[in-house]
Amino acid sequence: MIGTLSRLERFLYSHHLLGGARQAIGVLLPPLVLAGVFGYFDPGITAAVGAACVALLDQPGGPRRYGVQGMAAAVLLGSLTVAITGVAGTDTLLTWLVVPLLCFGFSMFTVFGQQGGLLGFACLLIMTLTLRSRPELNDVWIHTAYSLGGGLFYFGYSALVHRIAWHREEQQALSAALFATADYMRARSWLYDTEADLNGRYRELMRAQHAMTEAQQAARDTVLRELPRGQRRSDRARAAALNLFIDMVALLDTLVATHTDYVTLRRHFADSDALLFPRDALRKLADNLELIALNVARNRRERVRNSIKPEVRALEFELQELRERGFADEAPEVYALLRQVLGRLKRAGDLVQRMAENTRRGGTTTLVDQRLEHALDRFLSRRKWRLGMYTSNLRLDSPHFRYAVRVTVAAAIAMTLSTVVGEWATRTVMPGWVIHDYWVLLTLLVIMKPGFALTRQRNGWRLTGTLIGCALALIIFNRFENPYTLLALLLLSGVLWYALLQVHFMLAAAANTVFVLLAFHFAGQEDTFVIGERIVDTLLACSIALLCSRYVLPWWESNFMGSLAAALRRANLRFLRSGLRYAELNRQLRQARATGADDAALRVAQHDAEMQWRVDRKNVHIAFSNFTGALYRMMAEPVKRQRNVKSLNTLMIQHHTLASHVSATIPLLAEVHEVPTGVKQALRAIEHRLAGDADENGVPPAGNGSDAPPVQQHEVLAQHDALSDARLAYPLRQMQTAAALIDELTAVVTAPQPAAQRRNTSRSGVDAASSNA
Repeated sequence: MIGTLSRLERFLYSHHLLGGARQAIGVLLPPLVLAGVFGYFDPGITAAVGAACVALLDQPGGPRRYGVQGMAAAVLLGSLTVAITGVAGTDTLLTWLVVPLLCFGFSMFTVFGQQGGLLGFACLLIMTLTLRSRPELNDVWIHTAYSLGGGLFYFGYSALVHRIAWHREEQQALSAALFATADYMRARSWLYDTEADLNGRYRELMRAQHAMTEAQQAARDTVLRELPRGQRRSDRARAAALNLFIDMVALLDTLVATHTDYVTLRRHFADSDALLFPRDALRKLADNLELIALNVARNRRERVRNSIKPEVRALEFELQELRERGFADEAPEVYALLRQVLGRLKRAGDLVQRMAENTRRGGTTTLVDQRLEHALDRFLSRRKWRLGMYTSNLRLDSPHFRYAVRVTVAAAIAMTLSTVVGEWATRTVMPGWVIHDYWVLLTLLVIMKPGFALTRQRNGWRLTGTLIGCALALIIFNRFENPYTLLALLLLSGVLWYALLQVHFMLAAAANTVFVLLAFHFAGQEDTFVIGERIVDTLLACSIALLCSRYVLPWWESNFMGSLAAALRRANLRFLRSGLRYAELNRQLRQARATGADDAALRVAQHDAEMQWRVDRKNVHIAFSNFTGALYRMMAEPVKRQRNVKSLNTLMIQHHTLASHVSATIPLLAEVHEVPTGVKQALRAIEHRLAGDADENGVPPAGNGSDAPPVQQHEVLAQHDALSDARLAYPLRQMQTAAALIDELTAVVTAPQPAAQRRNTSRSGVDAASSNA
């Protein structure tokens, strides 16, 4: 079996490293040219600061137009921030008024999402670095002009690099998504391992699905931004990337097409080899997908030699033996469950094989799924910035407002302590010792996040990374004296800083520390003295950030869980409804074709319904990812701040179950000639359960316009058992159970609780709920 690729190899061929190199070169070119060629050191540093502000918005992945808009906003707002901070820096009182106001205003940019948060941080970064330079009042405008020039330079530089390397950006974003999908498949394979802990492996599967959803969304926004429109070479390259992306999404849909009852499978096949074959097949497919991802990142066309035919044939033989022993009659649903696993493995194997062939072949603009040709733009994410989003969050119950207040208070404390502690250290510890308020403020802004768990995590990473960076800097200064060697290390640390920022924050902090200390070395400061100051500054900033996140208007993830649960419920409801509409139109179209009355309008409606169902399926994955991410962040917070852990974990599992069975049931409903009455009633009961307008028996209210009288839930289940098509009976029962639990648990987690009742549910609840997966 092909071994798992190392994380280092992934990183070396990732879009993070390429993007880090692009950002570092774009930031360092202005000072290298202005200082190294013309001798203008200070203007070069100022231009580099302006370029660094814009570079933060030049992130890999996502639609290019959003990156261009974000960089343009960074150029304008960054230059305005430099001017305001430069004028305020000439007066101490004015500085104390302006800096907290800017911290509040730009921290509120988190209301605009990730891109808005980056823009706000970029402006705060340029504010803190302007505080370091503190130009004279007469020099503020020339300082602003240099910063604006650096920002405009990076804006043009990024546009040029993108025009040259657009295909590499697409390939590497797609490669990252393929790697994440391979990780998900490997995590899923552990569920078939009877020796593995099912609870722990299921939680790992949810984390892998969360990471995969984010990576696939970034790839979706990158690959779908420019579609092939002709037969040019660039169009063939776009089509090749697009086909890989379509097959990758189809592979995910195949894996989650139905929810597998792993507890039942383990109970029946714990002592046999029936579950070993799916496990090994999924691991082989994950290895194949990793090699495909690596080939895409390296732009190579190597053959992937790893077939799952032995595992598929072995599983077919096991099924044949079970049928001969009469197991199919004794436990038909368990037997059907194992057959579904076999069918999914075959489909997944075919998709991975086609993906491997597409990476070798290329040269065509034909899509592997022609139905998507004119509907792909519907899958792109849409972002809108409205002033109302900002003003409507200026209230105490808004997490964005509370975060902005928290940052403002922390900034004020940091400025105060920097002055007080600095004066005390100069008098009592060492003459000339300085606490750098801008460094304390910058570290604080980097660490502080809206959630306490992420702030605490970044706090430890930042502190550890700073210590590692200081140690590396000491080694560098003791071993190397050649200025060209030090300049090369400066460039390397800058590349690693930008490249690791989205991958490993602790190592990014270490690279950032080395970069800054090397920059101070070229500025002529005493190396060892600067290193000691940086450690003290970082310790002070970490302490302030942690205390303010804990005690100044904290916002806990448990406050988010109710709204995220409601959003996930709405997403699953839309997914079900759009799927039922697609199935109904598909049946009508098939009947029209059978009678020779094929209608063009009906075909268009059926295609539109299918595309909407796929879009809603994507939205379910995103909503589920948001929910699981928040749940696991909540569990990293203090125990007394965790609420409804068992209910939320069960709710997560039931939503996963429901979405999987909807994905499996809708194609079956689209194929049948006529939907049985019992199935219609069950689907209506499920829909009304999710909509929240069913009674305690899951029956929709009377007078709903249905063509059949209401029936009790047990009667509907009995009719399901009488269905000749067992493929519908099992998923419908699972969907009914999941919908009922979702209805009950959503009411629990969204209901306001009295303070006396807000007690933590222990983590054992997670294990108990996961055992039902």
